[in-house]
Amino acid sequence: MIENNKPISISKSTLARFEPVARLSPNRLEELAAVCIVELISKDLDPTRISANNTQALYLVSGDLGIRYQNGNKLILRAGTAAAKHPVDTNRLQIKDTISLTPIEVVRIDLDLLDIMMTWDQLSGYPPAQTKQAKVAKSEFQIDAASFNAFKLQNGVFSRLPAANIEAMFARMEPIDVVAGQAIVTQGQEGDYYYLIQKGTAIVSRVKDPNQAPIVLAEIFSGAGFGEEALASDTKRNATVKMKTDGQLLRLKKQDFVELLKAPIVNMVSMAEAQAKVAAGAEWLDVRFASEYSYHHIEGAINAPLHELRSYIQQLDNTKEYIVYCQTGRRSSAAAFILAQFGLKAVVLEAERVAITSYRYIS
Repeated sequence: MIENNKPISISKSTLARFEPVARLSPNRLEELAAVCIVELISKDLDPTRISANNTQALYLVSGDLGIRYQNGNKLILRAGTAAAKHPVDTNRLQIKDTISLTPIEVVRIDLDLLDIMMTWDQLSGYPPAQTKQAKVAKSEFQIDAASFNAFKLQNGVFSRLPAANIEAMFARMEPIDVVAGQAIVTQGQEGDYYYLIQKGTAIVSRVKDPNQAPIVLAEIFSGAGFGEEALASDTKRNATVKMKTDGQLLRLKKQDFVELLKAPIVNMVSMAEAQAKVAAGAEWLDVRFASEYSYHHIEGAINAPLHELRSYIQQLDNTKEYIVYCQTGRRSSAAAFILAQFGLKAVVLEAERVAITSYRYIS
């Protein structure tokens, strides 16, 4: 007897049998294979019984599936046939229920994730797998949308971008080749570009004491973005990013970053709106220095200084919304963008409201 609901792996070649999954780029297909839900189901069971409110696409990998429609008609769907290339869509096809006529194998794919992957592949200009690709000049740089991983697309900053902004972002991005040891941004410089790593690894470091060696903050890889703090807050670079390996970067000019990425993500709220959100379960997040926080802060606020914010991410609750504030709105705007990159929901308290209300909470 085959064990019910037993998770197993699935290959890219098997996924490529299905539509529209087969249209994904090779790297994206590999990523999808790693997160698919695959099940072995015994005879006489209904695989559609646990479908999550039509948020998943169900594909038949092996075996025979009996389908009964709302009008009473019955049909047998056999794996490997032309009809089985498409998902078992219970709503569109008006299916009442199904039954496994033999032991079967099915794969469930999150529809939202699949749609996001398809959108990014198409907007980046990647041709479908079955389409003959036109010859591209050797000098033309091809953006690989697969470098933006599934988590970032479904939960991070890019999940909140309108499709038009995604297309415009790809159109305005400038690709650059980089070499190991090359400094991309330098602490103390004015911010001019937002960067995304398409290939390679970089080291993020910061000088805290001019008499000491820089402190390594992080090692970042393909799909990671950097340089957003200076652009979102309109201040100077607070860290140095140097390539550890040769690689390829995509960069976006400051004005394009503000228009396409910051504007749709960094939302301002009034004090009244913020207080209503807090009453509904949101939390205050103060991103000023600890010394500023100690002098005066909004009652109940968490202190996570901007320059240390990434180290606080694991302590924050991804089910909550955060009301981010500082003194002027600059640091809180940068913080809101960083939080969005990690899939956290945050809004920024309007700067003038901070100045008015901060004196109410002297400790």
